Amino acid sequence: MTSFARQTTRWVGGFLFFVLFTHALGAQQPANNSFTDDTRLPAGIPGERITALLQAVNSNDPEQIKLFIDRHIGDEFRKFVPTDEIINALQGTYKQTGGLDFYSVRSYTPAREGMTIIAKDRLFGSWHGFSFRLEGPEQRIERLNFSPARTPAAAKSAEKPLSETEFVDVLSRKLDELCQKDIFSGTILIAKGDKVLLEKACGEATKSWHVANNIETKFNLGSMNKMFTATAVMQLVEKGKVRLDDPISKYVDESWLPKSIIDRVTVHHLLSHTSGLGSYFNDTYFKSSRDLFRQVDDYKSLVKGDTLSFEPGARFQYSNTGMLLLGVVIEKASGENYFDYIRQHIYEPAGMKNSDCYELDRPQENLAEGYIPQGSNAWKNNLFMHVLKGGPAGGGYSNVRDLHRFARALQSGKLLSQASLDKMWQDQSGAGYGYGFEIGMPAVGKTVGHGGGFPGLNSGLDINTGSGYIVAIMSNYDMGAEALKSYVRSLIDNRLQP
Repeated sequence: MTSFARQTTRWVGGFLFFVLFTHALGAQQPANNSFTDDTRLPAGIPGERITALLQAVNSNDPEQIKLFIDRHIGDEFRKFVPTDEIINALQGTYKQTGGLDFYSVRSYTPAREGMTIIAKDRLFGSWHGFSFRLEGPEQRIERLNFSPARTPAAAKSAEKPLSETEFVDVLSRKLDELCQKDIFSGTILIAKGDKVLLEKACGEATKSWHVANNIETKFNLGSMNKMFTATAVMQLVEKGKVRLDDPISKYVDESWLPKSIIDRVTVHHLLSHTSGLGSYFNDTYFKSSRDLFRQVDDYKSLVKGDTLSFEPGARFQYSNTGMLLLGVVIEKASGENYFDYIRQHIYEPAGMKNSDCYELDRPQENLAEGYIPQGSNAWKNNLFMHVLKGGPAGGGYSNVRDLHRFARALQSGKLLSQASLDKMWQDQSGAGYGYGFEIGMPAVGKTVGHGGGFPGLNSGLDINTGSGYIVAIMSNYDMGAEALKSYVRSLIDNRLQP
């Protein structure tokens, strides 16, 4: 999950963005199992549910979507997710895809629970999967999941390979279309190593004053700050100031969490999201003034009383609290303030002059505001939803050029040794996640990076260690970069000639 935080119905109860919109980097990672596609629409109730779902998406009509929910969505799903959220999510799907057309029912070996249908979107020509279960006497839809899908074999063989020049031309024309239709607002940078192949900015950084985005505009990173935090920890490991198997009680005292927890959780567990800790974005946070949270220690009141969901190391569970506590580890081990450490040891050597955790109640040049669609041609900004200042788990700012500099600084050895990179970029739990980096394994080679999301913002960085391509996309629209990220990944993985 790439989300930095989502309030109540968008994060804790935000089933839709965990369940309807799973666009993490790991989604491009080929599964070990094979699949076959049956292009016949199933008979009976399954076929009715599939047809109704796609019709609801393609209608882009709140009333039609509500009828679909009433007739086809199960009671448990509707209890967990408010109707308005489902409507917004399905309308968002339409906006990001231009509509979806049924292609097949996909079967896996070994078999997976439930049913997966494959659809092709009309805007990008990309492939998506809807996975769901039919439950109860009426066989209604439960546990609906929407994610990128591997290209069907028949379709893949028919696609024309692209040269690098053609790839840039195809992508540039698609970006022109997305910007003209106001589907994308933000910036994109595509590079191969140091060579920048494409840069583009469009949309508005602030709609109130109609200030245009430019290639240097700084966008909120969401969870992408986790990459910087993990890199800092690995630097301290290289210096012998931190050990991966250290219990965090060596750095985190009992004013944060009970000894029974901090003695069992290690630095490795925090880095790999296997600690069993959850998120400090809880009811207390959302009912508190954002002004209270500026330094790492300020979040202590939100972490107190947290418990473990499982024994540390047992499994993967995305944890903002875990990454926050790595900020405590960095401060204790280095003797420096977290923000000062990141500036001096990450941003400065990488040449990242437009990156920081800015305090948003102070003037900052060229910062994009985040926007959430509110129906036809209406928008809401996220100024009163977001953190006042980002931190170890996310919420800082950067731009696409700085993200490219960060990727190259990692690859060139300016920040870490190759041995540390190999450790950090190794899937630690089978969940497609290393240490602060999402791990994908497309056909062109290992891809590492991270996404970031929050209402009104969406960004991502892909570093393909095999092909050398680096993709940085940043948007100040809600879920504004996801479809474009998937499209670029698909072009690189499936059509770009080596």
